[in-house]
Amino acid sequence: MIEIQHFTGGYRSKVVLNDIDLDVRRGEFVGIIGPNGSGKTTLVRAMVRTVRPFAGTIRFEGNDIKQMGFKELARKIAVVSQSPPVVAMTVKEYVLLGRVPHYGRLRFFETEEDIRIAEHAMELTDTLAFKDRYISETSGGEMQLALIARALTQEPALLILDEPTAHLDITHQVGVLDLMRRLNRELGLTVLIVLHDLNLASEYCDRIVLMDGGRIKKTGKPEEVLNYRDIEEVYRTVVVVERNPLSLKPFVLIVPEEVKKQCER
Repeated sequence: MIEIQHFTGGYRSKVVLNDIDLDVRRGEFVGIIGPNGSGKTTLVRAMVRTVRPFAGTIRFEGNDIKQMGFKELARKIAVVSQSPPVVAMTVKEYVLLGRVPHYGRLRFFETEEDIRIAEHAMELTDTLAFKDRYISETSGGEMQLALIARALTQEPALLILDEPTAHLDITHQVGVLDLMRRLNRELGLTVLIVLHDLNLASEYCDRIVLMDGGRIKKTGKPEEVLNYRDIEEVYRTVVVVERNPLSLKPFVLIVPEEVKKQCER
């Protein structure tokens, strides 16, 4: 679905991504991890043409994205960003904005079909119950679900989420990722997700991309990427990697400085 070859890009004249090679196959659930400043968000932005390319190519379903219009790209790829919306509208009105890429030249308002698609997205995300509430009146977890509902209303082939669990408690973190996994499995939706939490990435992702310094350090299954050597090298901190006794997935444990000093005695 996505094929990135030798891509180098950034902002203005600053290079942020260096010689990136990455494929995302249809139906995959892929996680991108790495420390702050490693290029995770820039990488997903590059896929929707908001990052300046200096070299290389990014193809979506075989087509160079530089040759695709923004509206055409928006009909294929939906993005759930980190920034909450600042809009004076209800949840339903906000979710319906996801239909805009499908509007023709002379169409400025939603049709009954658009409303049906938006309501189905709200059913999937459990946001129908507060569809008439203003976005500003929703909780963090509810707002995140509304963001996802709007993205689903675009009817994308690829859903990109940039740290969707940031600032959420563990109940809402699990709820959002359970939903993404369900949509991935039941609808065949391809999901590419940026995560800070290594353990969430381990539990939910089919494949993990580990970034460091604007490059891809390693990619593979969670058990191939989440080992103490690579994690310590990239994150510059001591960790212990065990296995979740139920899922058998890698589980990363931090080692505080005080504990590390006690062990060294």
